[in-house]
Amino acid sequence: MTDDTLRSVTVERTSTGRFLATNARGGTLSFGSVSDPDTDTGFTPVELLLAALAGCTAVDVDVATSRHAEPDRFTVEVSGHKISDELGNRLTDLRVTFSVSFPDGEGADRARAILPRAVRTSHDKLCTVSRTVETGTPVTATVEEA
Repeated sequence: MTDDTLRSVTVERTSTGRFLATNARGGTLSFGSVSDPDTDTGFTPVELLLAALAGCTAVDVDVATSRHAEPDRFTVEVSGHKISDELGNRLTDLRVTFSVSFPDGEGADRARAILPRAVRTSHDKLCTVSRTVETGTPVTATVEEA
């Protein structure tokens, strides 16, 4: 593989159960475990995976449809069941649901018409996140002594 195909983030512990992810462009995102479900609003790693699924497909669909019309509403909800079985902890029954509306007009009619195809194409070919989850990719974990 070449450097132009490599994608990476660095995750650093900031406190007990809290972490900061940094991408190659310097963007950051904090996340961690939920210590108190009543007060902790931060994202967990599982929620970040769900957001990545929604975000990846949303970007593809937005590019395809918004060139015809700006949506009045564009929401993507992703859900799944977190289970623990003989395969370990994992998500099952992942579901990506688009709720999109466009104003009246010729461009909006085109956007509405291509919306189902755009969602299908993103899911079947374009969205790296959903394609990776669906096809399954080995994950290698190593430890480097500092």
